[in-house]
Amino acid sequence: MRSRRKLRFRLIVSFALFGFGLSALFAVAALYVRAKVEDQLVVSSLQRDADSYVQQMHESPGQPFYSKLMTGWGWSDRTLYKAPLSWQALPSGVHDIYETDQDGETRHYKLAVSRKYGLIAFVKYDVSRDDLGKQQLLISVIGAVFLFGLLSLVLGLWLSRKVLKPVTELANRLRDFRKVGKAEPLAPYFADDEVGELAHALDEYSARLTAMVERDREFNSDVSHELRTPLAVIASTTELLQGSPDLTEKLSERLKRIERASRQATELIEALLLLSRAERRGPTRGETTEVGKVAADVIESQRPQVRGKPLMIELVVQDEAVSVNAPASVLSVALTNLIGNAIKYTLEGTVRVEVGDGRIEVIDTGPGIKPEDAERLFQRGVRGEGAGGSGAGLGLAIVRRLCELYGWDVSMRPRDDGNGAVACIKFS
Repeated sequence: MRSRRKLRFRLIVSFALFGFGLSALFAVAALYVRAKVEDQLVVSSLQRDADSYVQQMHESPGQPFYSKLMTGWGWSDRTLYKAPLSWQALPSGVHDIYETDQDGETRHYKLAVSRKYGLIAFVKYDVSRDDLGKQQLLISVIGAVFLFGLLSLVLGLWLSRKVLKPVTELANRLRDFRKVGKAEPLAPYFADDEVGELAHALDEYSARLTAMVERDREFNSDVSHELRTPLAVIASTTELLQGSPDLTEKLSERLKRIERASRQATELIEALLLLSRAERRGPTRGETTEVGKVAADVIESQRPQVRGKPLMIELVVQDEAVSVNAPASVLSVALTNLIGNAIKYTLEGTVRVEVGDGRIEVIDTGPGIKPEDAERLFQRGVRGEGAGGSGAGLGLAIVRRLCELYGWDVSMRPRDDGNGAVACIKFS
């Protein structure tokens, strides 16, 4: 909507500026041509009258010179001293002069001089009296420019609505697809023009996108079925073996590890399928998942990762009422990555898991992180530096995506003393 309004605004402004500019250019050209033509006509008329006056004085001395718009004077060479001093040395031609009238105002005149037969004729034309007419013409032209500019603005408003109407209809039909849940062909509803070509291209893109989504959905379903079946077999077989009466303690411990690994794989598959579908699913029957209980299960499943290191894992549940409206498998995957990373990067010391105040924090005494790298660690393919820094750098990226899916806030920061890091999930 913002882009469409911006395009419409640009169309309106373009029409308004074009109309105003064209009108102003036409007005300037008209004033210039009028002034040029008027000056040429006045100059030619004055010179012609001055020449005629000299000819008249030569042929009919004493006969008065008559003109409706101009005033003429004539002298011979002997009586030229009677003419104004500033006129006496002027050659033949038309000259611009400025004189002060009785009211003290400076007036502009054009003076035509003709010298012939020993006679001199002067014809003067008052240009100042035309200034009022020029001012009125200028005001009229300026008014016309603004009027045509306003008309251009109105035309721009109308044309922008007319031109963008097919684009608006195309956008509305695309929005309707989101309500209906499926895409329908767009091209049949539009003419064979640029918008119709765009609709045709969108239809082709929609067809490719729909085919890709269908393939992805079928792949997810196949993967879910094909992976869950062997995992279910492993889980059931492990359960049967654990019920064997002659089972040794060492073998029982190994079977429990297999059972935990099978459960973690099942939870991971479920979480990844939710991410692939961008589907948020809550626990069944409206139940909530207790964060403290899931954290305890994750810690027990991660204890074998300690591998004899001088490392202690602690769980502190400050508020047992902290729960989330999400499947236990999703929370388990997120905590497995956070707690597993803390164990992997901490050579000695403690990994402390605190639950309370609507959040869970994993605090370790490992090498720590740089404040500027805290956000970058959640990017796909970015691995942490330090002890045991192996892996593909996908764990924290998966955690971030799961948290975004359920509206949680996950973050990493260095400890206040600089020895270790703090990973935190704040539940909404």
